[in-house]
Amino acid sequence: MIYQAYQMLADLIAPLQAATDDAAASCAASPMLASGPAFAREWCALLEWSSLVRLRHERPPFDIPAVRGNGASGASGARVAVSEEVVLATPFCSLLHFRRDTTPGQPRVLLIAPLAGHFASLLRATTATMLADHDVYLTDWHNARDIPLSCGSFGFDDFVAQLISLLGWLGPGTHVVAVCQPAVATLAAVALMAEDRDPALPRSMTLMAGPIDTRINPTRINALAVRTPLAWFEANLIDTVPARFEGAMRRVYPGFVQVCAFLSMNLDRHIASLIQAYQYKLDGETAKAEAIRAFYTDYFSTMDLPAEFYLETVSRVFQQHALPRGCLTVAGRRVDLRAIRHTALLTVEGENDDICAVGQTEAAQELCSALRPNLKSHYVQTGVGHYGVFAGRRWATQIYPLLRKLIHETEQRCVEAAQPVHG
Repeated sequence: MIYQAYQMLADLIAPLQAATDDAAASCAASPMLASGPAFAREWCALLEWSSLVRLRHERPPFDIPAVRGNGASGASGARVAVSEEVVLATPFCSLLHFRRDTTPGQPRVLLIAPLAGHFASLLRATTATMLADHDVYLTDWHNARDIPLSCGSFGFDDFVAQLISLLGWLGPGTHVVAVCQPAVATLAAVALMAEDRDPALPRSMTLMAGPIDTRINPTRINALAVRTPLAWFEANLIDTVPARFEGAMRRVYPGFVQVCAFLSMNLDRHIASLIQAYQYKLDGETAKAEAIRAFYTDYFSTMDLPAEFYLETVSRVFQQHALPRGCLTVAGRRVDLRAIRHTALLTVEGENDDICAVGQTEAAQELCSALRPNLKSHYVQTGVGHYGVFAGRRWATQIYPLLRKLIHETEQRCVEAAQPVHG
């Protein structure tokens, strides 16, 4: 079995990895080595690079000690401290609150991270940017290998129910931002809440690089899902967690399989990026090297997915295209996107996205046919791929201002609507 074989190999090389980590830490702690002769600097850079390129199975820390707050005009203000707090925990997810030492009152945002093989820390830059203007909560999905079988299963319907539950706990006035894979579940959750006239219905919904309709400009991933029977995915990609972990015998889609698949799609680009980080380290360009190191620390941190959630997502989203065809059901209820009438919608795509192509997220605009045109907006960011939609310079300087504007204008409309009418 692939998981058992992988774990055996990981155990065999663990002592070597530990020794490499210790040596890399010694180099980092010794300024003389880091700034010494060429051979010493090359050795230190090689050790750091070797320490980086490996799979890990725990979430890296968010490490957002402070952010620079923005004024009403968007101008940068003083730095404010940030503390991370779990405010609600379920077996499969923790709701993180990034609490800031500042006056409350900024719009509340639920940032929905993907459950797709990486930890929520992949949205570190997204979170840090949004904290300047918003009260941010985030879904921190748990590694399925650490969830005991006694906690039950977790499928697509459970994912949607979890989102509705979290929004209900946060209460009225929340804005929701879904990144990549959870866009479909988020759209379904909002539609069901709208149909139920749920008081916690989000005021706005931003869907970023999400697979709403993968029939549009299908990528290699989309094409593979369509032409491959679901039984193949179950037979070849699903395995059981080894006995040594809390989730022993739970059926999962191993995160290391997902990450290896992503790596294979753009292997040359990843190798070039890692070599560039090595060169930056040698040249003393610390900030550039650190940016690449930070990305790959998250990229190589993998988490397992519950098998039922993975298979149901492949089937409903990528094979049946159930949501855009109007036949998606959640817990026996058909999802009717025409029920969404008051939640403002922003969809964002990346011009060069090879995971979720241009047009796939925008499809939500037409599907939400009962939403007034002034409550809908769409944006395509030129020059970025999938990760550039929610991290990096263009996210911070071009995409985020649009998201902030949407939330601000939505808040303003709600304030005006609540004003008493005189005369």
